[in-house]
Amino acid sequence: MPTAEQPVHDLVGIGFGPSNLALAIALREREARTGERIDAVFLEKQLSFGWHRGMLLEGTTMQVSFLKDLVTMRNPASEFSFLSYLKARDRMLDFINHKTMFPSRVEFHDYLEWAAKPFADQVEYGSEVVAVTPVTVDGAVRYLDVVVRQGDGELSTRRARNLVVAVGLVPVLPDGMVGDERIWHSEELLDRIPSVTDPRRFVVVGAGQSAAEVTDHLHGRFPGAEVCAVFSKYGYTPADDSSFANRIFDPAAVDQYFGAPETVKESLRTYHASTNYSVVDLDLIDELYRRHYQEKVQGRQRLRILNASRLVEAARDADGVRATVEFLPTGERTVLEADVLVYATGYRPGDPLTLLGAVGEHCERLPSGALRIERDYRIATSEHLRCGIYVQGATEHTHGLASTLLSNTAVRAGEIVDAVSGRLSAGGRNTYAFSR
Repeated sequence: MPTAEQPVHDLVGIGFGPSNLALAIALREREARTGERIDAVFLEKQLSFGWHRGMLLEGTTMQVSFLKDLVTMRNPASEFSFLSYLKARDRMLDFINHKTMFPSRVEFHDYLEWAAKPFADQVEYGSEVVAVTPVTVDGAVRYLDVVVRQGDGELSTRRARNLVVAVGLVPVLPDGMVGDERIWHSEELLDRIPSVTDPRRFVVVGAGQSAAEVTDHLHGRFPGAEVCAVFSKYGYTPADDSSFANRIFDPAAVDQYFGAPETVKESLRTYHASTNYSVVDLDLIDELYRRHYQEKVQGRQRLRILNASRLVEAARDADGVRATVEFLPTGERTVLEADVLVYATGYRPGDPLTLLGAVGEHCERLPSGALRIERDYRIATSEHLRCGIYVQGATEHTHGLASTLLSNTAVRAGEIVDAVSGRLSAGGRNTYAFSR
């Protein structure tokens, strides 16, 4: 750890998924507009840009309009818009003729890669952040040292005046469950599938969009295998994407939610959970039901819907996994011998405190124990910490449902850039910082 002279970045971004990519774009566009350059570097543990690659399933589409891309809600004239991407790929007319607001997931990922390419000189791929340590000057924490492990295991640091943490979502498995070649999280589906040969049965646990997509994909890809969908509801719940309900994702709703009493916030989360959590597009529900019914007509059911049920035990054996499923109304249990068990059990936001270490001691908490996040997405800190620490994601408790979704990514990135610019203007800059 250096204790002497070291270059200082105005901003270090941890992670380079869609959120910090949108931030990088907003920084570049601000410089072009105002002439103000904010020196920023981004650290990404992946070796190249990638966003949920394991779920880029053929035929799946985005659940948000292409207009909610990385920039359009903030700057419709941006050269990094989805429409600019279509123009660059010579597909604009083809997309228009497609008559859809929802591009395929594969195409949107290609858009993200296209947008990320011009920032290659600002992103250090293959760089895993392992710690953040405070740098004290004259009794106050004025800089943060971000400790990075490179692919060869070597440690180095990047010193920052401001930090933007965007570590994304963490796949969730049941307590005590560890994934392996037989037990997967849906996040790794496409990475794991090539290792499977002549499967007899898959078990898919979950009732949300990912679970339904995994069930659909496995059923179509392996025509000789049985696919058992296990969930505690009687059926998949349709996602509420109606026009009025979608207002919960409007930028104005963030202001309203942030200023609301805690009881109102809780009510809004409950009312509108069906816009995002454990819900499925109606078209996919109808397609799965159609297949399930046709197989009944044909007398060979490969798609089995084990509804009102729960997985109570999963034990590995030499041939795969023994999954014990309990039918909730009667308690009757069924043992399923499966080649693979897929948990489509969702994600949780990455916890910024796991990286912040000793810096976390300066971060304020709400009565619930959650981090106190200001309206500009900055973590509220003690007066001894003079750096800005901003969070993209992990803010649903303060900013509402859209905090982990694409809907407000463009606007949020612009707000963070404005906030960082304001802090830099107020506090000034030095080319080098000294530890004492």
